[in-house]
Amino acid sequence: MVALVAISAALTIVAAGAFARTPNPPYGAFAGCPSPEENPAIEECFTSTIKGGHFQMGSKNVPIENPITLSGGYDFNGTVSFNGKGGLTKAKQKVPGGVIGLTGLTWLAELLGSNALTLYATTELAGTPGSPVNVPVTLPIKVHLENPVLGPNCYVGSTSNPIKLSLTTGTTSPPPPNKPITGVFPTFKLDEGRPGVLLAENGTFVDNSFSAPGASGCVLTLFGFIPISINGLVNSQSGLPAAAGTNETVQTIDTALVPSFLPYP
Repeated sequence: MVALVAISAALTIVAAGAFARTPNPPYGAFAGCPSPEENPAIEECFTSTIKGGHFQMGSKNVPIENPITLSGGYDFNGTVSFNGKGGLTKAKQKVPGGVIGLTGLTWLAELLGSNALTLYATTELAGTPGSPVNVPVTLPIKVHLENPVLGPNCYVGSTSNPIKLSLTTGTTSPPPPNKPITGVFPTFKLDEGRPGVLLAENGTFVDNSFSAPGASGCVLTLFGFIPISINGLVNSQSGLPAAAGTNETVQTIDTALVPSFLPYP
């Protein structure tokens, strides 16, 4: 019986892949939106690109210099889904201060050289995001801290304990010591090159009410074979875990929306 269920599930996956379509031109940017064969409930396709701003948690403030795009589709209830081409792109953002600023281990510069200690933060999904048209926009994330010194699994947040962003163009009501901040409603216009596409440009989405957990999975391997957990160092140097009211993100976002029957007629 178990074998039959497994075979049935495998055939379902293969069938979905076989019947999946790519969007018709000029809607290629919506390739992350499920086709009707993948999810017949999808009514609207979207892309949302974070093109600037910053993300501060604890004592670390990271500028968003490389665009991050979330793409997919949503149904009548606002439930978001995406296929293998959608989701959140993994765009590395350079962390000021590098690994030394993150750990306080100044001797690493002498051992490895400063160029080897550049640190990147990559935002990844840690759950299902909310619809981009339902403000505040919910976005559960985890932040991957990337440098070989830290090992491959150094994260702030996880799927089981995500950083829960609630992004608004309105005014926030954070707990102290943070003060309210206000976003900017986007400008709407039709895309002249893509019939039926609605653009919401230069929206400023803000949140300074979220909390951030401590780091996990950060491991310094000495001499190539002695692993030492440095979660405590990362947390103490970065002010983590950080309670709600001590963190902030401001994101400039462009969103494109199109009824799903246009990319997938």
